[in-house]
Amino acid sequence: MIPARYQASRFPGKLLAKIGTQSVILRTYLAVKNTELFDDVYVVTDHDDIESEIVAAGGKVIRSEEEYECGTDRIAAASENIDADIIINVQGDEPFMEKEPLRLMIQEFKNDTASKIDLISLMQPLTDWELIEDPSFVKVIVDEENFALYFSRSPIPYPRDKSKAKFNHHIGVYGFRKKTLIDFYNLPMGKLEEAEKIECIRYLEFGRNIKMIPTQYSGLKVDTPEDLKRAIDYYNSTTI
Repeated sequence: MIPARYQASRFPGKLLAKIGTQSVILRTYLAVKNTELFDDVYVVTDHDDIESEIVAAGGKVIRSEEEYECGTDRIAAASENIDADIIINVQGDEPFMEKEPLRLMIQEFKNDTASKIDLISLMQPLTDWELIEDPSFVKVIVDEENFALYFSRSPIPYPRDKSKAKFNHHIGVYGFRKKTLIDFYNLPMGKLEEAEKIECIRYLEFGRNIKMIPTQYSGLKVDTPEDLKRAIDYYNSTTI
């Protein structure tokens, strides 16, 4: 499921911005669809133009007219009547989403015969100090089995000894057991989530287990006009 809200605080209408001849949301939808990993792919949107783009490409759309705190709330509400065990959430602004990290997430659920995992997300090493200190890059610390201990916009762990500190960047692609996703929609926002504005902290506050999968995928998430320029430059460099 791909949440695709038209408004965005930093870049309104970004999902309809063009990369080459296709919009950000259409590229995201096609990237996910073309992995051939899923029984169904839905775009969940509140906007006519986004719906038209996806339907014209043969895709499925669920309309979502209400206001929600976050994209996870949006897909949780949309998924209530969907017959599925596992739901993968790819944000609508991930136009270069790749198959392998999604495959690994699905396989991790298949391997979890004891149902110890409530949800799965992705992380990658972060070594650039400018990015480590950048609050828009969410960091995650994990235990020895790669279960998340905490997420923060601050550098965690605190680098008292920079030669020892290792940092992981949280990539906002999620895999849910359906019950976990529905539970999220019904749980109140806690104080830590409210302070950090990181939605997956809600699961930790209520004792859920988040398995983090290391990946080299970083994507080119389009959050700002500057991100869009980088995405266009990347696209142009790969089509020469």
